[in-house]
Amino acid sequence: MLIEKACTTDITQAVTAASLAAVNEASRQADRILGPRPLPETPDWEAEQGDPAIQRDIATGLLQLRIELGLGLDPFGTVLGLRRWGATWELIARAAGVSRQAAHERWGKRVRETLGIPENAEAGL
Repeated sequence: MLIEKACTTDITQAVTAASLAAVNEASRQADRILGPRPLPETPDWEAEQGDPAIQRDIATGLLQLRIELGLGLDPFGTVLGLRRWGATWELIARAAGVSRQAAHERWGKRVRETLGIPENAEAGL
């Protein structure tokens, strides 16, 4: 009875839950590698406002992308976030260990579709 259940039960929800947990852990590990964000109202916090804060978000996303790829996960959500923060395809490709063209071919269409961007407007994102 248990063997039959193990081999036939719908695992869709379990796969989704495990994938989300893995993505969350990848994000946590990326934050750990970069070190903690500065505390609000400290000089380090002030120094990391604006562009430096975006750079930290991009660096975290790039690390998360590498970790997710290392785990064999689909890093689309991370790639989408990186593009929203202004990361170039070249930078994403570098983190993924592929060419710019390969990264764009792998995720570009999904990014455009998700963001509702026409194909000819890609250069602006």
